[in-house]
Amino acid sequence: MNNAEKDSFASSHPVEVRPVHSRADMLAFINLPWTIYANDPHWVPPLKLERRLHFSRLNPYFKNATWQAWLAYRNGIPVGRICAQIDQIHRQFHGGHAGHFGLLEFINDPVVIAALTSAGETWLSDRGTTHISGPFSFSINQECGVLVDGFDTPPVILMPHSKPWYGTLLEQQGYSPAMDLLAYWIETDFVPSRIMKTLVAKFDKRIQLRPLRRKHFGEEMEILRNIFNDAWSDNWGFIPFSKEEFAELGTSLRLFISDDFVQIAELDGIPVAFVVALPNLNEVLSQLNGKLFPLGWLRLYQGVTQKSIRTGRVPLMGVRKQYQNSTLGLTLALMVCNAACDAARESGIKAVEMSWILENNKGMRSILDNIGSKEYKRYRIYEKNL
Repeated sequence: MNNAEKDSFASSHPVEVRPVHSRADMLAFINLPWTIYANDPHWVPPLKLERRLHFSRLNPYFKNATWQAWLAYRNGIPVGRICAQIDQIHRQFHGGHAGHFGLLEFINDPVVIAALTSAGETWLSDRGTTHISGPFSFSINQECGVLVDGFDTPPVILMPHSKPWYGTLLEQQGYSPAMDLLAYWIETDFVPSRIMKTLVAKFDKRIQLRPLRRKHFGEEMEILRNIFNDAWSDNWGFIPFSKEEFAELGTSLRLFISDDFVQIAELDGIPVAFVVALPNLNEVLSQLNGKLFPLGWLRLYQGVTQKSIRTGRVPLMGVRKQYQNSTLGLTLALMVCNAACDAARESGIKAVEMSWILENNKGMRSILDNIGSKEYKRYRIYEKNL
């Protein structure tokens, strides 16, 4: 805890929570993490331009969702933030009384988190919510969870970072763990096991791997989306990617990945599995302090094109449900994961994070153990009945 946090903690001034309405409010909301993580060497500042777009009407998430954000002030100084959101797609899949919170940041003070969660809970209750979970920023298909283990390394691209007190103080407000999300780390020069080689040889004539066909980008995104939505449909907390959300995700990433960072497995000529790998842009973002201009964009571009980034992440992977829990499904997963690591290694990437993996996904965790990866970070989703 830095000196400003200690002073705030000891202060007798009451906490005031105000809804975010104006541009000035939103600027303060976006800027708050720079205060919270001022002395944290592992925090990676997000691009402020990207955050403004994420919170704007241009985000396709808001076609089916409503939200409200708040800032907590003490003595006129922002000391915490939170948002609450109602996702109609989530309600269709998981019941009509569910709501979420997210974008949570706060100093080490139980009074602050109590005031923030109270604001979010009241807003949700007024709209018929009886069960709240989070943090989601904004959905389970985006950044989510509170870091509860693995504070000694920086997050990779599109993964959150937290202060160690977040989970503890949430639990003091009556929140209980709902699900843990795991991140695994693997060196890209790993040697496939004998079992893996045997399985690949068994199905080698039926399975073909191919990279992304950039000339048919829209069609390829639909192939990936359909496989993902099928593959993950029985998983905890699942909500499907809409066509607009997945297209927006693809558009934002296509400038930073080469075609072979996306591998599609075809079984007898039909796409049934895929994987997406990303260079860890956080290696560059950590040096930009949230600013893309005047030269931040150039450093980001050079980091990708000159292949100077040494770590990566596998954020998306899926095998169609009909092949899961079978030898063939295991082979498909092993082959696409291996192909992603091969592509990353060819670009100079030495290690990748596989994330995130549901703690109860024993099949995927077994695959990751088989290829030599190790769990190194743990994130937690919390829930509470209102």
